[in-house]
Amino acid sequence: MDLFDYARNLNSEKETPLASRLRPKTLDEVVGQEHIIGKDKLLYRAIKADKISSVIFYGPPGTGKTTLAKVIANTTSAEFMQLNATVAGKKDMESVVAQAKQTMAMNGRKTILFVDEIHRFNKGQQDYLLPFVEDGTVVLIGATTENPYFEVNTALISRSIVFELKPLSFENIKALIERAVYDEERGMGIYHADINDDAKEFLAAVANGDARTALNAVELGVLTTDPSEDGKIHITLEVAEQCVQKRALRYDKSGDNHYDTISAFIKSMRGSDPDAAVYYLAKMLYAGESVDFIARRIMICAAEDVGMADPNALVVANAAAQAVHQVGMPESQIILSEATIYVATAPKSNASCNAVFAAMEKVKNTITAPVPTHLQDAHYGGAAKLGHGIGYQYAHDFPNHYVKQQYLPDGLTDCVFYEPGDLGYEIKVKEHFRKIKGND
Repeated sequence: MDLFDYARNLNSEKETPLASRLRPKTLDEVVGQEHIIGKDKLLYRAIKADKISSVIFYGPPGTGKTTLAKVIANTTSAEFMQLNATVAGKKDMESVVAQAKQTMAMNGRKTILFVDEIHRFNKGQQDYLLPFVEDGTVVLIGATTENPYFEVNTALISRSIVFELKPLSFENIKALIERAVYDEERGMGIYHADINDDAKEFLAAVANGDARTALNAVELGVLTTDPSEDGKIHITLEVAEQCVQKRALRYDKSGDNHYDTISAFIKSMRGSDPDAAVYYLAKMLYAGESVDFIARRIMICAAEDVGMADPNALVVANAAAQAVHQVGMPESQIILSEATIYVATAPKSNASCNAVFAAMEKVKNTITAPVPTHLQDAHYGGAAKLGHGIGYQYAHDFPNHYVKQQYLPDGLTDCVFYEPGDLGYEIKVKEHFRKIKGND
């Protein structure tokens, strides 16, 4: 390499986007994803031992899929090659395989092939890789934002370990922002910039788990803001808003506004006001609240406030929670809106909630009574000889599949924990009980 090549490479590195320059080079520099690269986890041990097998990294944009591949590239003694499935064709794949075979034959070194956006390969392209993954010609690292169990061939999946990457936490993003602003070697530290807490927290919230979003905003803010009289570039909340073209809401994820907003959201659903519920939903989403957190609150409201008046509300809420986990933003706002409106407009009853609370109170404050003998299990060794199960009447042998017999322990037979309400499905529950129990 001559002097001109060196200068050209140096300038190229300086002009590389901040998000790329800040990519960790070692495992210890990686922020987040402790569930798969914690020091006691399989992937961490495999990378450290240079014993990586074929893997697929699955997760939303900006969570570190390419970063982990680069860390492996810096750690492994194997040859490392990279393809992007959006532009690579069969000739590119054939070239990689031919070179991998040559590397193995010449010096016995394996080749790790990183395929970014692997879901963009069609079935034929994925099938082409299969025999070379199987015989160890290449160790495959695939990265995808789509569910690999739907988008990647079953045969490749079966020969790989799938690691799901989660959106980075609020604190993870804040740590990366600080590194971006103050790191003089790979960050923006040479510009003598400073970022205040409001701007940092706003960008961390807006990023919604995507590190690249936050880092791009930091880079834009530093490069487009004039130094102040003290010679420093100050990244304020106003600058941060301009960099992402989004207005900051007064919404501190750990403060009163957070709790006030989620409280209003739940009370609006409980109070059957879908308009207010959707408004508070939108406020939380705009402020970057975790979609998983919102989904959990909808599930709780469905169980606690809708209850047996519409048992399907919990099914809808649970389905929404699973869907937002798979889909991510921005589409998750539609899913959460549907679940919010369903719960808000459903008939309400807290009878099932009150039932378990009353039963828990009774259990806590009374001597534990034995299960009635006729309800006890007679199947395990010697139980029948002790009289367990004797006298039990099988409900399906009677009209309406109901027979009056004692179910509660002695001393508690007069207790009533569940009293159905007069709305929705509980009307049917009352009617059903009247039909089968008659004058009980």
